[in-house]
Amino acid sequence: MQIPSFLETDRPFVPLNLGGNPFGWTCPEDDAFAVLDHFHASGGSFVDTADAYSAWAEGHSGGESEAVIGRWMADRGTRADMRIATKVGKKPDRSGLAHDTVVAALEESLERLQTDHVDLYYAHADDESVRVEDQVATFHSLVEAGKVRAVGLSNYTPERLRAWVATAREQGMTVPAAIQPRYTLVSRTGYETELAPVARELDLAVFSYPALASGFLTGKYRTEADFAGNPRGGAARRYAEAGGLHVVDALVHVAERHDVAPSAVVIAWLLARDVTAPIASASRPEQLDPLFDGVRLQLDAEDVAELDGASAAF
Repeated sequence: MQIPSFLETDRPFVPLNLGGNPFGWTCPEDDAFAVLDHFHASGGSFVDTADAYSAWAEGHSGGESEAVIGRWMADRGTRADMRIATKVGKKPDRSGLAHDTVVAALEESLERLQTDHVDLYYAHADDESVRVEDQVATFHSLVEAGKVRAVGLSNYTPERLRAWVATAREQGMTVPAAIQPRYTLVSRTGYETELAPVARELDLAVFSYPALASGFLTGKYRTEADFAGNPRGGAARRYAEAGGLHVVDALVHVAERHDVAPSAVVIAWLLARDVTAPIASASRPEQLDPLFDGVRLQLDAEDVAELDGASAAF
């Protein structure tokens, strides 16, 4: 696997992208510090967040996740070891991709993260009210200013993604280095049929989310009672109602063959599908261990066929 240059550090790269979505929300700061400590100690270096995390929670306005990560890096002195991705466009008071909005949002993100640059800056979602040419110019200006090392696009249609890349190339401006698509064992068709061919054609790194499908693919949801009282249970229930428990059964079966947790199989399957580094979240340090097991796990043809067959309807 070729490592994108913006992810290189003095430490060997581990193809696992820690999702910062729970930090400051379902994962309080002390717990988040413990997760980040364990991730770093295990060799992890790539953390994903967004200025909008966790604006949806009562009493939150967004930026909570970034602030936790920033305080952790400052307290532990780990900024040089880490590669940070954040996003712009969905924070309620900084929504959209107008030039002034993006510039102001980045300054606020840098302040919360306590750093002078981010390694990967995503447009969190397309803003069709802003011309592609203007989006390209805005993000290029941030790279030129040294505040962003690489640009990424999340939740763009293939057509707008192609237009973005073509425009950047024609204008001699910063070409996106990565995409962040929804892609899991229970959400396959849209990515595999539409975005994967574009990513290959344009040589874009792929950081897919949410690897564990809001915890549904960890194997902890097997009966109706398992959904009760869990903050993410609602999202996981939707996968079950769509027939996803059949996928979980296959995951558990493959995991038992390899004597690993289902989470490890999820990561190994995504890496076998040419995902550069899957995004997975954790609220407790011990949840990270099977994710790192997945980085090392090699699935055989029988494993992949079983997982592909069980998840084909998704």
